[in-house]
Amino acid sequence: MKTILVVGGAGYIGSHIVKMLLANNYQVVVLDNLSGGYRDAVLGGDFVFGDIADTKMLNYLFSGYNFDGVMHFASFIQVGESVINPSKYYQNNLTATLNLLDVMVAHQVNKFIFSSTAAIFGEPQYIPIDEKHSQQAINPYGFSKQIIEQVLADYELAYDLKSICLRYFNAAGADPDGQLGERHNPETHLIPLVLQAASGRREFITIYGQDYDTPDGSCIRDYIHINDLCQAHILGLEQLFAGGKSAVYNLGNGTGFSVKQVIEIAEKVTKKTIPITLGKRRAGDPSHLVADSKQAQSILNWQPQYADLETIIAHAWQWENNHFL
Repeated sequence: MKTILVVGGAGYIGSHIVKMLLANNYQVVVLDNLSGGYRDAVLGGDFVFGDIADTKMLNYLFSGYNFDGVMHFASFIQVGESVINPSKYYQNNLTATLNLLDVMVAHQVNKFIFSSTAAIFGEPQYIPIDEKHSQQAINPYGFSKQIIEQVLADYELAYDLKSICLRYFNAAGADPDGQLGERHNPETHLIPLVLQAASGRREFITIYGQDYDTPDGSCIRDYIHINDLCQAHILGLEQLFAGGKSAVYNLGNGTGFSVKQVIEIAEKVTKKTIPITLGKRRAGDPSHLVADSKQAQSILNWQPQYADLETIIAHAWQWENNHFL
């Protein structure tokens, strides 16, 4: 059995990855400082409380385990916050990640799965966005990920560190079994916020900006089910273990939905009227992000199982009902 270190494994994506790794017969070690994750979301494996900014702790950890690969999900992810407080994002997403990579090199662990983002592309020049699209991040969050992608290319040349970068276009939904779901604090993702408004946990959902260059004036995004996202990570890991080359893949369903459309579908799923309020545009928000995932489908043999937005929202609504109501 191969042993995988999952950094940020107590968070939303990381916890789902841990469950899937265990189901695929990997040994798992989770490293998390619980600043945004939850200990009870880690459903198995070994748990280590710690931060990748701590070099001494990392070296001790890597000396104690024979890791075959590392998956990294411990980045800060709020676009608006990154504009207001870029230092926080560069310290964690850039500096601490470099720290992790250097410890990997020192301990000769050379397989790395990186949680990247569509935010590296900035305002799209064409839709859907493929891997060849120019990278022009328009916020510190996206730029921190863009820099790490370049770092990984450099580390491969210098240290033979192989990596798979997976660029997400809005992870959404929840574990179909109902064991795991999304619970950021504060929550910033659209679908859980909409469902909180449906359940009464919040008074309304705010639509930020109504004058984007889209059919209904609200932002358009490509939503990918959390389990489909995790499956791509497992396939990427297996590609590296099979001797595959480093690669980057865009992950989405290839279909965009506006904020207003998401609210309409959520009302259909929940059978509730969702109160809304109108707000100004948020700094750093592109108008339209939709993925071209053909490369992941052809090379990784990745096929989304839950591509329908109604299903994605239904799984998230199940989590909302089971754990918060």
